[in-house]
Formats: sequence, structure tokens, C-alpha cells
Amino acid sequence: MIQADYVKTQLAPFVPGASFEIIPIRTSGDKLSSASLARVGGKGLFIRELEQALADGRIDLAVHSMKDLPARMPPGFALAAVPARADVRDVLVSASGGSFTALRSGARVGTSSMRRRFQALRARPELEIVALRGNVDTRLKQVATGALDAIIIAAAGLGRLGRAADVNCTILDPRDFIPAGGQGALAIETREHLINRSLASGLAAFEDRRARLETSAEREFLATIGASCVTPIGVNAVLKADYLMIRTILFSSDGARELADSIDCVIAANADTAAALRAVQDAGARLGERMLARGAKELLGDE
Repeated sequence: MIQADYVKTQLAPFVPGASFEIIPIRTSGDKLSSASLARVGGKGLFIRELEQALADGRIDLAVHSMKDLPARMPPGFALAAVPARADVRDVLVSASGGSFTALRSGARVGTSSMRRRFQALRARPELEIVALRGNVDTRLKQVATGALDAIIIAAAGLGRLGRAADVNCTILDPRDFIPAGGQGALAIETREHLINRSLASGLAAFEDRRARLETSAEREFLATIGASCVTPIGVNAVLKADYLMIRTILFSSDGARELADSIDCVIAANADTAAALRAVQDAGARLGERMLARGAKELLGDE
């Protein structure tokens, strides 16, 4: 709801004369708060009802966390805009406020993500990783009550809720905790070809070019290797001026095996967005093909 309100407030100036109304929709992912996402259908549970509302014409725009979207949009839908990206990194929220390395041996650390689980155990195999679901406040309460020593969550979610100053949190180095594809970014989805010119123009002006290019590189990589929404994989594209670097790590379903790689390329600074988009998608696809050649399909087959 906070993300939707942010989009409403920020988009309105780009669409003069338009009125916006937020339509709350409770998704399957919200309702299944105690179940494992991997067992009940993955992160797609957070978008199913929103896409149905788009298809039915009950809403014109759907606001998602980008990392919840499948790497390929389903037929009939379009990714209309990607606003400026928030912090892509993961954070450790702990009672002590110390660093990840300062956690006591055997500390109980909560996370909802298999990627975070395996990256945490990769660095500290003696930790006890506990499955964690629920909204951000529910998760923070686990630390406040002492049920858990720490939790790992996205910096963006903590920041959007205005809770970063209320808790002891430490940013985790993205070289050790490569974030999920699309992490920190919002995605505005529409029905394909069913959007008026004024709104389309406003969405184009509202879009952030760097966020679109970075997330497009990440999504093309995920689509190329065939990753699902619950694959334990991290991929992060960083575009600085005309230089793009993509880093990734993929784990087997039990975390016993991993495969890491990176790629970099130059994106012409003066290229139009369409040309730049093709270039970053090509980079993502090349990294994906390289990972497949190195055995990524075997690790994916463990899912």
C-alpha cells in the first residue's frame, strides 16, 4: 500500500487533470502468511490477483515489487514504467546492532529467502537459519521480542516503511550478499495496448532510465537461464555512466553447490533508450548463456 501511494503521489504531476484512486487487493501471498513460498507457488502469488484485476478492467495500473515479477511478462500485460530504484542491498537487523560477522556462534537468523539463507551459511555455516514470513513489522517483532537474534531483509522495504531509524540495522556487502534480480525497484504493470495516451506519456516521463536498464539486464539474465521466482539466485546489474557490470550467484536447491560469474560491457552514453535496452539485455543474455555452459541447468534441475 505504501508503494502504491508513493507511485500515486509521484506519478500524478506527470498526468495533468487525471485523478488516481488506490484499490486495495489482498493477494494469495498475503493470505498464506505462514506457508513456504516455494511449496505453494512462489512469489507469483503476490501478483496473480492484481493481474486478474487488470484483465477485468477493475484497475488500470498495478504496482509490484519488481523482484516478485516473473522474468517474462505474460501475454496481454506490459511493464509500463520502472521508477527510480531504491537501495538494492540486504540489511541485517539485530538486537545488538553489530555486523554480520559479530553474530554469536549458533545465532538464530530469520529470512524468507533461500538465496539469503545460502549466502548467510556460505559466510557463517554455524548459524541457525530460521524460515520467516509476514510483513516487515511482524519480522522486526521477532528480533524485538528475542525470538530471533537477527533477521535479513531488503533495505528498500525497511526504508519505504520509514523503519530504518527505529532498529539496529547493518548494510550487508552486496559482494557477499548479491541481491535478488529487481530488488529495490518497483514495477508498474498495465494491460498491453489498453492505456490512454496521456497516461502513457506520464508513465514514460515518470520512468527512471537507469532503473529500467539495470532491471532489464537482470530480468533478461534470469529469463535466459530459466530461473523461477523461488530459485536461490542473486543477480545485480549496476550501470555507472556508460559502464554496465552484472554479478550473479546461483545455488543448488540444498545450497551445497554454487556457481558465480560476472560480465561487464560499455553502453553508449548517448544511445537512445531502445538501443541501450537492447545492449543491456544482450549483456544479460550473454551472462545467462555463459552460466548455462558452466552447468547452471544442472543446479536449476535440483529445484
